[in-house]
Amino acid sequence: MSRSRRAFVRNLSLAGAGAAIGAAAAATVEQTVLADDGGQPRHGPATHADRHTPPRHGHVDVYWNVDTEKKLIALTFDDGPMPDWTPMVLDTLGKADVPATFFMVGERVRDNARILQGRTGRHEFANHTWAHENMARMDRAEAHDAIAKAHDAIEQVTGREPRHLRPPYGHLGGTTLLAAADLGYDVTLWSLQMVESEYVANPAGLVTYIVDSALPGTILLAHDTGARDRLVALRGLPEMISGLRAKGYEFTTVSELVAEAARSNTAPPPA
Repeated sequence: MSRSRRAFVRNLSLAGAGAAIGAAAAATVEQTVLADDGGQPRHGPATHADRHTPPRHGHVDVYWNVDTEKKLIALTFDDGPMPDWTPMVLDTLGKADVPATFFMVGERVRDNARILQGRTGRHEFANHTWAHENMARMDRAEAHDAIAKAHDAIEQVTGREPRHLRPPYGHLGGTTLLAAADLGYDVTLWSLQMVESEYVANPAGLVTYIVDSALPGTILLAHDTGARDRLVALRGLPEMISGLRAKGYEFTTVSELVAEAARSNTAPPPA
């Protein structure tokens, strides 16, 4: 079993374990992997309807976090780019010299490409579909188009091919996995989330929660647009970054985090 597959199984087993990240990952399993009508995807299985055609790529890895002993964390931001907060996030990350992974909505990339001009830096740009619609309700063709259209827009604007997909709301169906396999994507969810609505009146409490809850290999979910309560997290980013660094954490992109875990998995044991 591969390292990422072991991580997948491990996360499924964490429900009720009490660890903050384990609980967050386990709590999302049912809602993220399956649509909610009897535990079955709404629009068919993760196989082609003709029963003869295999996916173009033989596997899709699903990440909530990665297994590593190194104090690495990947910051991720969903739903942009938008003119309200994306520039502020880029400014904060630039001042702190922190890379992040932006899961971007394709039509927003098309409409707001100027926001990213000259500001791509060390950041990674990933796929959050074309129009941020629930993929658990899509058939295979719809899922394929939602990913492919966003892929083309992101590559055109950033000059980089995205290879990680985050389905909106974390909702997955079999057709989404099939489309991801056909298009050569892995799926990235999250193991720790900015729960801004719980800390609107206590911004410092959110900083403490994030810094104390992080574990090696964490993938942290934030948003660079949306409801105004999300500003609690974005305004607290400098303190979160400094707090995590004080605990020895280094910041990386999702792809770099996955690659580091893979290197750790293949390294020979110490003599």
